[in-house]
Amino acid sequence: MCQWIKSLFLFLFFIASSVFAAPAQKSFSDWQVTCNNQNFCTARNTGLHQGLVMTLTRSAGAHTDATLRIDLGNMNTTEIKAPSIAPHMLVEGEPLVLDLAKWQETPHHLKTGDADAINSFLGKVVNADAITLSQGQGNISLVGLKASLLFIDSQQQRVGSETAWIKKGDDPPLSVPPAPALKEVTLTNPTPTPLTQVELSDLMDYGTWRMNNSQCSLDPARREVRVFAISDDKVLLMTGCEAGAYNVVDLAWIVSRQKPFAARQIRLKLPFAPASGNTELELMNAGYDETNKELVTLAKGRGVGDCGVTTRWRFDGQRFRLVRYAEEPTCDGWNGSASWPTLWVTK
Repeated sequence: MCQWIKSLFLFLFFIASSVFAAPAQKSFSDWQVTCNNQNFCTARNTGLHQGLVMTLTRSAGAHTDATLRIDLGNMNTTEIKAPSIAPHMLVEGEPLVLDLAKWQETPHHLKTGDADAINSFLGKVVNADAITLSQGQGNISLVGLKASLLFIDSQQQRVGSETAWIKKGDDPPLSVPPAPALKEVTLTNPTPTPLTQVELSDLMDYGTWRMNNSQCSLDPARREVRVFAISDDKVLLMTGCEAGAYNVVDLAWIVSRQKPFAARQIRLKLPFAPASGNTELELMNAGYDETNKELVTLAKGRGVGDCGVTTRWRFDGQRFRLVRYAEEPTCDGWNGSASWPTLWVTK
């Protein structure tokens, strides 16, 4: 009977744990951690890395689905003349020896998904101060790595289990809750009827009227009306309103396709609270991805676009609902917006 009660308790615990995972993004000294609504976590070093970055990812659940990679330059490019990193890595001034049979290696990139290789590597570096190169520039500060790994263990409820990275215990892998069910945002009309020339002309005129009667500071010469069919009876209408050095704030409406036009202004509301605490999202540098039928925003933290927030929203027949939210708070020239860590994903 006791075993039956314990099994029932674990089952109910998993159900409760799997309903929803609160996204989280935190910094620990020179490390940054992001865990999304699937409890998929990413951690990397920040600070003055001089182009040498270590990235760890781990999925939720009992399986050991993790990756560790070290890259020199950034995720796509590197200095052609830079020496290979594998034979020149040092930890505390001593050579960092790897079993390269368990790693994918190119001159400036190392990657492994082997659990033993990852655990062995972390055991060598987790209490050290930095990984450097004996030839060339690059510095992976390890200050904050241990706290970051412990945060991932805690977020994925691994503490006390055999699969924990820091606080291991005797609990079996199956004691770790699985990832929550992936939410779905259904696209109700993936192939809306294309706008006729008459519809487009009438809607552009309506959009120009809307633009001229909105309280916006953007130079009228820089404003632009854009119209996209999102269903057989509705369109997305957008126009620029405010502008800074590298961001434009847009206004957008869902508008009926036929006269008399009925319009409802779009207000984007996040289903979770990001680090800023603000769940209302401005339409920054907004566009419409006609291939995937998604409204896209990109709020740049600075002009080069290496940090900020990017989101994707799908029209469900009534409103635009969030399908993806990614944020890179660290402006260090490492990632473009396509590689920013996610806090919210759907199918």
